[in-house]
Amino acid sequence: MLVELVVENFAVVERLRLPLRAGFSALTGETGSGKSLLVDALSLLLGGRASGEMIRTGEERAFVSGIFALPDDAELRGKLEAAGLEVEDGELVLEREVLASGKSRAFAASRPVTAAFLKELAPYLGDIHGQHDQQKLFTEDAQRELLDEAAGSAEALAAVESAYAVWHAAERELAELNRSEQEKLRLADLWWMQRKEIEALSPAPGEDAQLENEKRVLKNVVRLSESATIAYDALSEAEHSVAAGLGLAVKKLDELCHIDESMTATLETLRPALIAVSEASHDLRHYLGKLESDPRRLEEVETRLAHMEKLKRKYGATIDEVLAFLDEVKARIEAVESAGERRAALEETIAKRKAEYRERAEKLRAMRARAARKLEKQVEAELAGLAMKGTAFQVALSPSEPASHGMDAVEFLVSANVGEEPRPLDKVASGGELSRIALALKTCVTPRAVAGAPRTLVFDEVDAGVGGAAAETVGRRLKKIAAHSQVLCVTHLAQIAGFAAQHYVVSKRESGGRTVAEVRELGGEERVREIGRMLSGERLSEEALRHAEKLMEEYARHG
Repeated sequence: MLVELVVENFAVVERLRLPLRAGFSALTGETGSGKSLLVDALSLLLGGRASGEMIRTGEERAFVSGIFALPDDAELRGKLEAAGLEVEDGELVLEREVLASGKSRAFAASRPVTAAFLKELAPYLGDIHGQHDQQKLFTEDAQRELLDEAAGSAEALAAVESAYAVWHAAERELAELNRSEQEKLRLADLWWMQRKEIEALSPAPGEDAQLENEKRVLKNVVRLSESATIAYDALSEAEHSVAAGLGLAVKKLDELCHIDESMTATLETLRPALIAVSEASHDLRHYLGKLESDPRRLEEVETRLAHMEKLKRKYGATIDEVLAFLDEVKARIEAVESAGERRAALEETIAKRKAEYRERAEKLRAMRARAARKLEKQVEAELAGLAMKGTAFQVALSPSEPASHGMDAVEFLVSANVGEEPRPLDKVASGGELSRIALALKTCVTPRAVAGAPRTLVFDEVDAGVGGAAAETVGRRLKKIAAHSQVLCVTHLAQIAGFAAQHYVVSKRESGGRTVAEVRELGGEERVREIGRMLSGERLSEEALRHAEKLMEEYARHG
């Protein structure tokens, strides 16, 4: 339930604070006074679309805040806890700030949230029904969605949507496979030639780098032999070699340490050096032993490198890249060769997924059919209470092409006159009748109230096209709904406003050369005068005032 609404710099509203109570509240005022602006502001708190045009001229931002008393609902608590939101005293503060750029920021319990999250909370907090919703009733999608809401088929619908997505993903893959198969068959010969060329040389990973090094060695055997011999002699063969000098130093240090142990560390530092020199000498001797000129091997290496260079010019900068290209070619060839198997597998998958989709769609259809019969009776009963007794309401279900929402076409049919064939809403319903049908549907489809605070139901000029006795029945129905839900109704009809427990008037005034919208609660004589104005128009007569008093007394006594 909406406890308080605060609006700042929103269109012609400079600032207002509107405390609200449970029950039926009417919002009235002259045409163009800004009544619907309050509905638009509340829509923002429930995740509605933001626009920079909402901001009051000359201001940088618009701000809307609402305090909601929360219902005792386990699902709602779960959503709030998952978002890390703490609720104090059973109330939640929602805020929305709209910037001049059109972007907006949303907050719940003073923590940043997304507008999408506010939209998730909306079904637990409130629902707005405006004039545009009546026109939406003409569309098949809106009628199907209303039926699904009445059927409580959200889970079944999600299962159908999931099955449809999987089925059509497989169909798209098969279509792509068939579309590209001819092109791939034409390329298969080229891929086979490329594979054969690479595999004929059978290069190993990194082989080109290894052969380049071997080529350098074979072409520089003499220089390498001279350098290695000089190094070997310097380490171990020369009269004053490194090994001889280190050996002598180690020997003398060893003798010294027998007398003075303080040089032991120095001795231990030299021993590894002597071992390292010895190992290096051994390696050089081994290197010199295998170092020899081999013109034939040099020719083999150069020939193989030339073949590799040819492959690299075609398929990659290195042999590793050439081998990666080979793997890719093999995969393409395998895909072509296994296309038949893949096609068969996809066709089998499509058949299974299609059957699964149809099974789920049939279950959804059964739920819709049961809900349709129940909804027909409920709506007809509601319409009887809205001065449309005898009106026939039917929900026509017919097969349609498979879609993500199932295989059903839904159409609402109405006959407002006994004996007349039910026809589509847009063919038979007048403006007033459509308003009452919309109200009846809203009453029947609105989820039941949960324990704790009631939901907020907003009706924005749902009385369009209604007058006389029909308007009075609409008012009675709204008052009845207000017994378990908080009802806010923007109305031009005295017959409806008279049933309200709280009455607010919206008006405009000029301040500092600017138009400012105001909202104030009426009581006593002020309310009588406003009801009288609604009855008589611009000129408020004594007769209109007496009529207003009688109307309010009658509604208070029998409403």
